[in-house]
Amino acid sequence: MGGRPRYLWVADLLRRPILNGELEPGSRLPSRSRLARTYGVSEQVSRHALRLLVSEGLVEARPGSGYYVRTVPQIHRFSRTDRTSGSGVDPLGREDLGTCTEAACGLVARRLGMRDGVRVFRTRCLGTADGAPVALHTAWEPTALTQGTLRTPADADPASSVLQRLGAAGVAVDRVVEEVGVRPLREPESSLLHLAPGLPVLVVERTHYQGRRPVETSDLVGSIDHCRLLYRLSLARHGKV
Repeated sequence: MGGRPRYLWVADLLRRPILNGELEPGSRLPSRSRLARTYGVSEQVSRHALRLLVSEGLVEARPGSGYYVRTVPQIHRFSRTDRTSGSGVDPLGREDLGTCTEAACGLVARRLGMRDGVRVFRTRCLGTADGAPVALHTAWEPTALTQGTLRTPADADPASSVLQRLGAAGVAVDRVVEEVGVRPLREPESSLLHLAPGLPVLVVERTHYQGRRPVETSDLVGSIDHCRLLYRLSLARHGKV
């Protein structure tokens, strides 16, 4: 082991059978005291090893019961190369939470290139699987673009894409920019996703442009355990040298 901490060695011995399938999801791991006796280490070492596996998402601690191999969560993949700029939560089920108007401020106002206080439509929907919320999609759009038409987010068919709806209103979207990151889940989002506030979540900030003008921006927020982004990138074919 050299100068390597002993808890890392114990964690390696437990991690290997979990990853190769010898220990199935739901299997109970040996107690801290049993691990200590088996590997000739202290209970503190075995505790650190188990906590490391918990932090890696391989093991879950059940108070009063022990440590168990974590059930592998169902993964949902969001295609980010869809040229239609669809509902934002495909391929999940969609539960519409409605559209309202509000004053843009802070980051949303900056992403839309407007001053604080300008009115925007805010539209929210949940992506669901087996009736449970998986992802939250929130979009903001200046009301001046479509107000007074039948092309507002509230009036349009939910199945229509941003490109189709704005295009019908005379706003030709020709560019999309995305920024992907991870941040803590915020309280207003946590109640909708049934997750504890502060948990790390995947966030995709997507903004549609007409030329250099941003015309719609949105956030896709989802659990990092359940959500993946899928990119298919075409490579240019070079001629023979």
